[in-house]
Amino acid sequence: MDVIKVLLATVLVLISEPLATPAIAADTFGVEEQPGELVLSLNGQKIAAYVYADAEVLRPFFANVHTRSGTPVTRPHPPRTGIDADDHADMHPGIWLAFGDISGEDFWRNRGRIVHERFLEPPTVASGMLRFATRSGLLTAQSTRLATMDSHLRLRARPHGWAVDWTVVFSSEGDAIVFGDQEEMGFAARMATPLTEHNGGRITSSSGLSSAAETWGQPAAWCDTSGRVDGHAVGITLIPDPANFRESWWHNRAYGVVVANPFGRAAMQQGEPSRVVVSAGKPLTLRFTAMIHEGDAYDAAVEAAAVSPSQERAAHE
Repeated sequence: MDVIKVLLATVLVLISEPLATPAIAADTFGVEEQPGELVLSLNGQKIAAYVYADAEVLRPFFANVHTRSGTPVTRPHPPRTGIDADDHADMHPGIWLAFGDISGEDFWRNRGRIVHERFLEPPTVASGMLRFATRSGLLTAQSTRLATMDSHLRLRARPHGWAVDWTVVFSSEGDAIVFGDQEEMGFAARMATPLTEHNGGRITSSSGLSSAAETWGQPAAWCDTSGRVDGHAVGITLIPDPANFRESWWHNRAYGVVVANPFGRAAMQQGEPSRVVVSAGKPLTLRFTAMIHEGDAYDAAVEAAAVSPSQERAAHE
């Protein structure tokens, strides 16, 4: 009887006590420095490499971008022979910023070079985010220095994946520099082969348009490319910051390139040729976000409204 009483008392105590909520580990970014690159991870899973010195792609970029669970969402760099299309292999390395015309120099097709000079801020993990900043020089094909490019980069975990914010500041070193008007200007991604429109991927925009053909040349607050890889819903949303000097038009192609372009007004058939002048002492700042997402519950419109740096600042004012 005493044993039965003890057991009953134990059961009553267990019923009366609230069930403890399992502890949820905080998301943790990691970084490993390798020659010419930073290998980035989230909760121990490699998610990308930030490459700042490459023999063929002569500008900084994020290569081999994966979701937090490890699904690739950008075309491998370099492309896999016989599996991935190998076009533009030295121009479309993953996620990047590049410009086909700055004062007549081509920093998209690797004729001009964006050369890493130093880290303004070393990679630091704090408050659940990974931050670092770099300084690069814009050099002409003849190695003449045109301008300085400072990049401020921040990676942060999100409910449906992770985001990278890329803020870039262009400063002229004397003579003014001029951003010209081309399709190949701005913030870009080359999607993994299964996510291209040719292979069943789908491009949608904030304007309600769908497909590369419909979204090409049109303005939008964001564009998302999504699909399924091994049964998993994954994709990338590119989000120009609303505080940029101008909205972005979109240079999207069914083979997998997506570009947010605030410079190509005439190239995108939206008006007169654009000419953006950056004078000494008057730097140009641009901000973009790439949201790397997974899961069927992801909503690009909801996420885009939440993640842009200017929206984030407004929420805390």
